[in-house]
Amino acid sequence: MSLSKNNLKLITSLQRKKYREKHNLFVAEGIKVVNELLNSSIEAFHVFSTNEDFSVSKEVDFTVVSDNELKKISTLKNPNKVLGLFKIPERKKLKVSGFIVALDEVNDPGNLGTIIRLCDWFGVTQLVCSKNTVDCYNQKVVQSTMGSLTRVNISYVDLPEFLKTTDLPVYTADMNGTNVYTSSLPQKAVLVMGNEANGISKEISGIVKHKLTIPRFGDIQQTESLNVATATAILLSEFKRGLK
Repeated sequence: MSLSKNNLKLITSLQRKKYREKHNLFVAEGIKVVNELLNSSIEAFHVFSTNEDFSVSKEVDFTVVSDNELKKISTLKNPNKVLGLFKIPERKKLKVSGFIVALDEVNDPGNLGTIIRLCDWFGVTQLVCSKNTVDCYNQKVVQSTMGSLTRVNISYVDLPEFLKTTDLPVYTADMNGTNVYTSSLPQKAVLVMGNEANGISKEISGIVKHKLTIPRFGDIQQTESLNVATATAILLSEFKRGLK
């Protein structure tokens, strides 16, 4: 069996959020990412591979495609042998406890994917996103997570309302905040990270009581700010420093 026109049309359409929602499907590419998803609780819908021996369950539709056919459905410059369609799972209930990362209008798919991986690495199981943060099932996000998408519960909420009602202390990154390296940080909190260009919104800034800064050590001091994913990594490392 080769790639059908209907499958080509479907896969191409899933690059847009409205069609992912319409079909309740998302795309994953590459051996590692697809295998992570196949071994998770997320349900596979169809797998396409240039390798006829690629391992999938008997219940999953499987199609062997040529290298040229895989290039037609892939968004990667160098497709890695397999592309899978997976059903978007039902949203799990948000657990407002422990340590939570929250994102305020993070727009770059690569940044969101990296932050999901960071949450996975640092044991943060709850990621809260504002409704205008990029869709976590965007193909570039899925690719950037390298499988961590299966281990982090992601919720899209009215972020100001969430922050107003939580009993957890709320922290954020701010150029005029307290030095994170000299701060005493709790193990249970919400860490809010903002938009790549503008940081957190004025509304969110008015809600957050605890503001942290990552000091610059360079002599020239011309760098205006850190990438949001890089800043998230540094702050998570500091919050988790007290754990053993």
